[in-house]
Amino acid sequence: MGLDHIGFDYANAMAEAIGRENGINENELSKFAEGEGKKAAMALAQAQAAGSLAFADAPFDREMAEESKSLAEELHGKYENVVIIGIGGSALGCTTIHSALLHPMHNFMSHDERGGHPRWFVLDNVDPDITSALIEHLDLSKALFVITSKSGGTPETMANFAVVHERLVNLLGKSEAASRFVMITDPEKGFLRELVKRVGLHSLPIPTKLGGRFSVLCSVGMFPAALCGIDIEAFLAGARKMVELSLNATNPMESPANLAAMVYYLADTQKGKNINVMFPYSSRLTAFSDWFVQLWGESLGKEKNRAGEVISVGPTPLPAIGATDQHSQNQLFMEGPADKVITFIDVERFGSEVLIPDDFKSDPGIGYLAGHTLTELIRTEKLGTELALKERKRPTCSITLPHIDAEVMGQLLMMFMLATAFSGELYNINAFIQPGVDLGKKITKERLSAQ
Repeated sequence: MGLDHIGFDYANAMAEAIGRENGINENELSKFAEGEGKKAAMALAQAQAAGSLAFADAPFDREMAEESKSLAEELHGKYENVVIIGIGGSALGCTTIHSALLHPMHNFMSHDERGGHPRWFVLDNVDPDITSALIEHLDLSKALFVITSKSGGTPETMANFAVVHERLVNLLGKSEAASRFVMITDPEKGFLRELVKRVGLHSLPIPTKLGGRFSVLCSVGMFPAALCGIDIEAFLAGARKMVELSLNATNPMESPANLAAMVYYLADTQKGKNINVMFPYSSRLTAFSDWFVQLWGESLGKEKNRAGEVISVGPTPLPAIGATDQHSQNQLFMEGPADKVITFIDVERFGSEVLIPDDFKSDPGIGYLAGHTLTELIRTEKLGTELALKERKRPTCSITLPHIDAEVMGQLLMMFMLATAFSGELYNINAFIQPGVDLGKKITKERLSAQ
């Protein structure tokens, strides 16, 4: 605890660094912030005051936090495995938190090494090979299943739930099988809520106004995190800090979230940078990039604006991971179309340190590595990639995390949820609906119902 706040460095996206063809003029950014930026900030503040910015209220919900912690404590030590069954925002947020904050080899550690906390698995697709492999090789008698669906009718989630339910009933009987489920769903309606009422299952509510891709800070993300021993109080404290910083800022330039949204918007609409690359230099943040892709793409890809006019907007999000993608996608970033703005995430201190030995110090090819650490190497590679892209006149931004812990991750996730909502105001679209996704669900249901 005690972190001030993470910031957003946009210097290498400015014309002063990379030229006017690809870079944004600093004065134009300031002028935009005074005009459209302040309008967007005011709209978000009004939405929060009206109770319509549910994701920003979530980290202040003490009842939710206590319910999540209480149920986690009640179930602590009873299960060796927890399986989160959901899709989209009902799974990606959990995966992001667990990947970032648990030991990288958590699932390979003994019960005692894990502090009695369960191994964690996620079923977020209906790939029959994956579903069958998990339920056939996992000891179901020692497993808890967290079923997450706000509507209570998400087809992929319900299909996997039905498969698991049948296996557990056959293995344990109906009564014992019922104790192995925690339903996270709408507080009042839907199939899962009705099932909870009828059978008496463990359950936690999803706030009515909170959409799936923005739900990581409610019970959807907090209960599985608490169950696995993650400090959700620190996580929520980090998120609160970012909310207060952003929504209380008198100048949008003073908020990392609002600043990022404005830079991305101007890069897209003025400089043709309609691809937004998230490029963290930490394998723990690989899932964060995937979470960002869903959040950004589903929120901002819209056919119509709020006036009903067809505008077909949406900057395309793209995940990358450093240093791995220096040897793949970075060739495209360096020499391909100049249609991208890239955001690096740098980590100052990793949880471990590894020294590169001097066994091959005299070798002319790799001797320069001797005596350095892996932290030095990965951070230097990030800097090298950043400077190379700058030389190529490609816009980049950077976020530096002092380390990866619960408070930092709470700030980071809230920062990008706020940036997404702020971007929705700039594009004059509703960032909280997904009619294109809903149409696909409708067609799927109609076709399966007709067979």
